[in-house]
Amino acid sequence: MNAIRILAIVAVAVGVLGIGYGGFSYTSESTVAKLGPLELKAEQEKRVNLPLWAGVTLVVAGAGALVLAGRK
Repeated sequence: MNAIRILAIVAVAVGVLGIGYGGFSYTSESTVAKLGPLELKAEQEKRVNLPLWAGVTLVVAGAGALVLAGRK
């Protein structure tokens, strides 16, 4: 498998996951207060939305790259 096919498969997979889930979330930890040796930390969950058009574009571009990479 060459690099173009691998990237195309990854693009299709990310596009399909983006369409299915609509984005992803992650947890961010920050220090709220620091009093001498004591630290008060807080975790905050953040969400990144992936627009539908971006997921569809990734699927179409990945599928197109797979088709073009298959023509040799």
